[in-house]
Amino acid sequence: MTQVFFYHNVADRIAAVVALIGKAFLQRKALLVYAPDAEVAGMLDRQLWTHPPTGFIPHVRGDSPLAAETPVLITNDLESMLHNERLFNLSSEIPPGFSRFNSVIEVVGQHESERLAGRDRVKFYKDRGYEIKYFNLSEKH
Repeated sequence: MTQVFFYHNVADRIAAVVALIGKAFLQRKALLVYAPDAEVAGMLDRQLWTHPPTGFIPHVRGDSPLAAETPVLITNDLESMLHNERLFNLSSEIPPGFSRFNSVIEVVGQHESERLAGRDRVKFYKDRGYEIKYFNLSEKH
């Protein structure tokens, strides 16, 4: 069954996703980022080019000719992707076909709209029997 991870109380959602992608990349895990909003996908793409400051995380859009040989893919179309290891969800909705992935990583910011959408996704996963692991990334701990 798909593992679901919620990282919440994030001050900068894109920066948090970039840091989590960096950790996954170091573990040599392939991953897919679902970003149906073009602006969000663009922000993520730009930050991945500069993080870490002394390197970069190889990534392309899902429709790139280099997608098959690149460990991090950013896409707005999960149905055309063959990858099923890790899925980062940057949508406010449940990603289509999420259950085919080994793990789904949700990152929820501090804005009220993000928190409400995150709560709806938590309820969706719980109602279907998925165990959820939570990580509070608030600087206030």
